[in-house]
Amino acid sequence: MNASAPSEIAAKEPSRGSIGEVFAAFLKLGVMSFGGPIAHLGYFREELVIRRRWLDEATYADLVALCQFLPGPASSQVSFALGVLRGNGLLGGLASWLAFTLPSAVIMFAFANVAARFTGPLAQGFLHGLKLVAVAVVAQAIWGMSKSLTPDRPRAAIALVALAVVVLFPGSFAQVAAIALGAVAGLWLCRAEAAPPSGWLNFPVSRSMGGMALVLFAVLLVATPFVVAASGSHGLAVFDAFYRSGALVFGGGHVVLPLLQAEVVTPGWVSNEAFLAGYGLAQAVPGPLFTFAAYLGAVMNTPPNGLAGAAIAQFALLLPGMLLVYGTLPFWDSFRTRPAAQAAMRGSNAAVVGILGAALYNPVWTSAVMAPRDFALALFGFLLLTVWKVPSWGVVVLLAAAGMLSALI
Repeated sequence: MNASAPSEIAAKEPSRGSIGEVFAAFLKLGVMSFGGPIAHLGYFREELVIRRRWLDEATYADLVALCQFLPGPASSQVSFALGVLRGNGLLGGLASWLAFTLPSAVIMFAFANVAARFTGPLAQGFLHGLKLVAVAVVAQAIWGMSKSLTPDRPRAAIALVALAVVVLFPGSFAQVAAIALGAVAGLWLCRAEAAPPSGWLNFPVSRSMGGMALVLFAVLLVATPFVVAASGSHGLAVFDAFYRSGALVFGGGHVVLPLLQAEVVTPGWVSNEAFLAGYGLAQAVPGPLFTFAAYLGAVMNTPPNGLAGAAIAQFALLLPGMLLVYGTLPFWDSFRTRPAAQAAMRGSNAAVVGILGAALYNPVWTSAVMAPRDFALALFGFLLLTVWKVPSWGVVVLLAAAGMLSALI
């Protein structure tokens, strides 16, 4: 009986592989993973848990819970953590992160380079169709998130207060304040029994390395604005804007929309029209929605832009989520059972529903819905996504074509 126990434990331990294997597996996933973060998690499970058997269901479920708990892009964070696990450390995580992000980042960068030369009525109709896609997609995100993140009166109230704060006090500071207020309100209004652990995470990350990652996350978040003010460097300002946006994304990739809009459109770095067109196209490409940053960095009207701007923006937006995951891995098993931590997250997640609701009106709705025909097309896209479950890339194709047809009429 005792002799068999070690073998049973060993069978549950996730297996290790090479960096090349990790890169190849996630490059394949980066090319084929359409449909947003929830769909990405399904692709990961099918490919890595079911087919390749890199880890078991309980470990995978626990890993997903960790990445949904933290701010940042959940699917990119899961891919990074799976790379750390399979590749036996940080190099494996970097390989999986790069491979999963690269395909869609290249597509978005290519679109940024042709968008400025894409002129004429058909081009304008195409770009307007992409803006209407953004209306449908953000409305769908709010619809789905509200059911899971604001299922009761206290959390619905937190969402409404967050919406009011962002509407009355526009700008990135108000969004940060709304999330912080949501967390504080959650400590008071959203306490419940701690969710039981679903498994046990055993990653090749020491507590000292995890602590260093968390310290680096905090230093970059707090100190970079002061360095930007002292140096006047626009390149550092771009890094700071995208890093801060990535550090505050609670609740999914779509929540980055209002944060980035406040950071790049409000100061005039990117026009609102270009911003929404890129966001609409981002729904049609595989991989993480956060590769929208590569597009924004490339189309900015002040250097660094182009390839350098795309690289800075993309790296800065994804970096905080990766630092948080790497830093939290060795502490997660003890931290996740604390009721106060879970209550604060319930409150902050409810707040992001309100923030996204404000973004649906401005800038998304006010910039895209100009006539009754636009409203009809946006509603059609929303129903395709929510009722008929059409993939987001299919809605992009249909509404972009409808926008071009509308421009000819």
